[in-house]
Amino acid sequence: MEILSTMNAFLTERLGELGPLLLVGGLGIVLIVVALPVMMKKPPDEFARIKAQRDNGPIKKGAKGDALRIAEKSDKLERFSNFLEPQNAEQLSASRLRMLRAGYRSKNAVRMFHFSQMVLGLGLLALGLVYTLLNAATSGLEPSTQTMIISTLGPGAAGYYLPQYWVNRRLTQRENEIVSGFPDALDMMLVCVEAGQSLDQSIIRVARETKAGYPALAEEFEMVSNEVKAGKERVTVLRDMAERVGVADVASFVTTLIQSATFGTSIAEALRVYSAEMRDKRVMRAEEKANKLPTKLTLGTMLFTVPALLLILIGPSLHGIAVAFGGQGG
Repeated sequence: MEILSTMNAFLTERLGELGPLLLVGGLGIVLIVVALPVMMKKPPDEFARIKAQRDNGPIKKGAKGDALRIAEKSDKLERFSNFLEPQNAEQLSASRLRMLRAGYRSKNAVRMFHFSQMVLGLGLLALGLVYTLLNAATSGLEPSTQTMIISTLGPGAAGYYLPQYWVNRRLTQRENEIVSGFPDALDMMLVCVEAGQSLDQSIIRVARETKAGYPALAEEFEMVSNEVKAGKERVTVLRDMAERVGVADVASFVTTLIQSATFGTSIAEALRVYSAEMRDKRVMRAEEKANKLPTKLTLGTMLFTVPALLLILIGPSLHGIAVAFGGQGG
């Protein structure tokens, strides 16, 4: 008991009244960081190992062995998939679709997302705790409970939500880029089809020509052409593209192509009608933004223009009134 009392007095003297609590919290974080690799370690699956050996065969020296080693290094998070991926199939599918729409197409994109959330959250939480302790030790002042909570939990929460903000930002940028470049891509596809090229050849040409201005849209068209070359049905490929992109204009375009192929109508005529509709929608979006502009400028006009205008108009009158009342008082 005397040892505990001495340690309590020492911590209170050094770190303030919350010194023992801070020590316990720091030890808890250290234990969590140490125990996470052990708890998250996934036991090896013998059936998966046997299947990998059967598929890959014996490891030989040279390019094949190097490729296998690179694949093994790049999938280190496979052991922690039970903790870094949603266990519900619907949630996992939704997370993968969201990462696809943001432009992250790797197999372990969902794992990397949750891993970055965990690392940034715990790392910035530890940095905030260290900063709080150092600040209290150097200044000699005891920080308040509110200050300690803000300086420790604030960076941790920011680190946890930073990957989510980044993915949402990437997703919005890709959607805006696809919406902006889709009318031009349809016009180019219509020209290619009317020039005598097939739909697959026109998709390849559009992907190559739009890569400089709209890389996200070009990437989607390239994926469509590669899947069709691999032998996948065109209807399935187009539907996968509509689901992967998540843009209403692309979904309507896919529906138009599928209906045209189902009923045997001319693809060129369908593209001509739909491309004209997309151009009209682009003009309507531009007009909508232009009509919203006066409303958005109202607050700025009131804050910066009206006070200056009132000062110019009323200022001389107020100055004259003040001078007149000052002369009467004298």
